[in-house]
Amino acid sequence: MKAIFMGLGYIGLPTAAVAASKGIQVVGVDVNPEVVETINQGKIHIVEPELDKVVKKVVENGLLKASLKPEEGDAFLIVVPTPFKQNHRADISYVESATRMVIPYLREGNLFVVESTSPVMTTEKMSQIIFKERPELKDKIYIAYCPERVLPGNVLYELEHNDRVIGGLNPESSEKAVTFYAQFVKGQLHKTTARTAEMCKLTENSSRDAQIAFANELSIICDKAGINVWELIELANKHPRVNILQPGSGVGGHCIAVDPWFIVSDFPEQAQIIKRARETNDYKADWCANKTLEACEQFAIETGREPIVACMGLAFKPDIDDLRESPAKYITSRIISEARGEVLVVEPNVETHKTFNLINYKEAYDKADIVVWLVRHKEFLNIPINNNKIELDFCGVRK
Repeated sequence: MKAIFMGLGYIGLPTAAVAASKGIQVVGVDVNPEVVETINQGKIHIVEPELDKVVKKVVENGLLKASLKPEEGDAFLIVVPTPFKQNHRADISYVESATRMVIPYLREGNLFVVESTSPVMTTEKMSQIIFKERPELKDKIYIAYCPERVLPGNVLYELEHNDRVIGGLNPESSEKAVTFYAQFVKGQLHKTTARTAEMCKLTENSSRDAQIAFANELSIICDKAGINVWELIELANKHPRVNILQPGSGVGGHCIAVDPWFIVSDFPEQAQIIKRARETNDYKADWCANKTLEACEQFAIETGREPIVACMGLAFKPDIDDLRESPAKYITSRIISEARGEVLVVEPNVETHKTFNLINYKEAYDKADIVVWLVRHKEFLNIPINNNKIELDFCGVRK
């Protein structure tokens, strides 16, 4: 078995590495030469626990190699980003580009799988592109959709143990895909149609977005009412059928902050709750930025000088280096552009950043007049409280 993985990012590389660790010959394709070179050295370019060890082993054993272009294989997997455009419509250009790259290498009996989170009917659109260029492959290859559902920071375990939803364009394609994934997935493999599998991924993240929106809206209400939202949620969750999530500075990442828009853009009249939840979570980031700027103004009035502000965290969730769609990054950018005093930027999981000048979290805390907790990184939890500082806790570091 030889598998070609198109895309070696936060999902593509771990999936390729896990597949290779089970004996599948894997070629990982990426458009970034630095990524290709790094992986072929047995190293990784992202932060994910234990991934470096797995990649090093499979590269040394000759089971994984990275390349700038695909080659012939048995299975082709599309694992590239699907961002949204300015109008919140999905941009599937990366999926289409990766698909077109593999078309010359497809042959009868191959399996073609889209893993990238995509709007409903994307898999069918890719099949039309394939068969338009290679009509002789019609009914001769297997095409399916199989979305990932992993948690950054625990990807390797979840890739193996989580259930997967696999939707083929026909029953034969579903069966072929199940056979492939069964080689490295211990969780149950649930067969369905491609459209249902595509909607399932969007539904999962839209559901989580709505639950987070409830918590974020509640935090704004509690701030207005003078209530400790963390205590409130803890008490409300004592009810046997209530499970309120924890509020934060918004919602980020390439899934929850993006996927609901794919439903809203395709079904604008029907997706009312989904749209409102997405707007609530986007608004929470602006609310956090506004609260910080108000604190800066008040500090200046009371002391006669502009404050030093420490923005603690840039990632979209704790203990990772992924800044995609991060509300913390957005909030920090707003504070830098609108606050008059010095702004210190902290992200312990990133060494350097092309936009922000990062400093050590302890140094930032010591120097700051106003500390803005944006991400609940583990490093922050052990910092002793200094009552001489103003602390704005948007993520539960001090709860």
